[in-house]
Amino acid sequence: MLTAADHRLLLDLLALPTAGPLEEPAGTPRLWAAQRRYAEAAAESGFTVLHHAAPQRAWAELPDVPLPVRAAAADPAFLAEQPSLVLQSGPASARERTVMFNVHLDTVAGQQPVHRTGGTYYGRGAVDAKGPAVALLAGIRAARAERPGLADRTRVLVQAVAGEEGGALGTIGTRPLVAAGHYGRLNVFCEPTGNRALTRSTAAMTARIEVAGQDAVDDRPAAGHNATVLLGFLAQHLAGSINPGPGRLCVAGLHTGHLHNRVYGQGELLLNLAYPDPATAERLERAVVEGLAAGLAAFAERFAANPLLARTAVDAAAITRLRWLKRGLPALTDPAAEQPWLPRLLAAARIPRWPAEEPGFTCDAIWLADRPDTATVVLGPGSLEDNNAHADGEFVHVHELAAFARSVADLLLAFDAERPASPPSPRLPHPTQEANPACR
Repeated sequence: MLTAADHRLLLDLLALPTAGPLEEPAGTPRLWAAQRRYAEAAAESGFTVLHHAAPQRAWAELPDVPLPVRAAAADPAFLAEQPSLVLQSGPASARERTVMFNVHLDTVAGQQPVHRTGGTYYGRGAVDAKGPAVALLAGIRAARAERPGLADRTRVLVQAVAGEEGGALGTIGTRPLVAAGHYGRLNVFCEPTGNRALTRSTAAMTARIEVAGQDAVDDRPAAGHNATVLLGFLAQHLAGSINPGPGRLCVAGLHTGHLHNRVYGQGELLLNLAYPDPATAERLERAVVEGLAAGLAAFAERFAANPLLARTAVDAAAITRLRWLKRGLPALTDPAAEQPWLPRLLAAARIPRWPAEEPGFTCDAIWLADRPDTATVVLGPGSLEDNNAHADGEFVHVHELAAFARSVADLLLAFDAERPASPPSPRLPHPTQEANPACR
């Protein structure tokens, strides 16, 4: 399924550092170069560039955009280094005959040595998601070779986006493209799923618990507020008291300081909470608020008589506050009930479904939530855990990429054979049409 040119493309993409500013503030992302290289390779299969630009600042100023994104966007260079690319091929069809594939070319921080050993590629983005991006083109090419008339009947869009990693969650990458109408009846987000079709995607919210007390010298530890002990206590309390239910709780970073000869009075604790629907999001948000209040009360009761921590115990509620860095984002629920043709399409393509009992994960697919007459699938090679995505030693096997390319081809062939029962919708927007006018 993969040609020598595909292998060269993957090595070229892996060699380009594309961690965005939220991941590596001091880095120099090469996203423009990576997307141009990708567009050049896609041109050999008949793709042309429909859109290639950095997002307008208005997208970073919307109220539900994560706070770190809004803060970083104050620097014009932040958005300028995070372009997104849209490629198109096929007839100017209505949305009913359009398939959109989305793949992100930005990565997490930590560039690692790029190499191929036998049938395995190593490098940042190998599985998440530069490897899938290359296999995607191979799959599209294979489908058209097997059924030449497909290219005349089915329009294919490829979004190669930035702003997926670093907690941006597509707010400045995928979201503007979807708002501009660059999506189809079927939308495939290329993420590691073990080549299984995941038809739902959680969204996430991030809470930051901040302590703003007074420091103290190590010889007089009782004179200040001990943010380390307070935040450590709250981390354990919240981990034990919040029931995520169908959502998920991640007790993440806790930081006060690095030195041994002082008491740190200031620090922060991060919580990340994933949710599959608005009701779960509301319940988890309430659980954090109530759990924090109960944790502060329990800390005060436990340490009020401790001479080293008495001041911290008395002032705990006054020096602690909860701040939401991210919340209010949509979640993608399983569209199978609303789009009965989707399970039929997946069966025709011989693509297994993601097990209902297995938790999903968060990705840019959330931006297709509530789009009428569409279906969205998350599908890709490898796995986030087993292939060391976001970790040292990230890799992908060539056979995993080939299997995904085969699935892409089979999905396109099945879509080409599928005829929508609904009446035609308006044609896709003209290439010069931009996103939501409210964001201009």
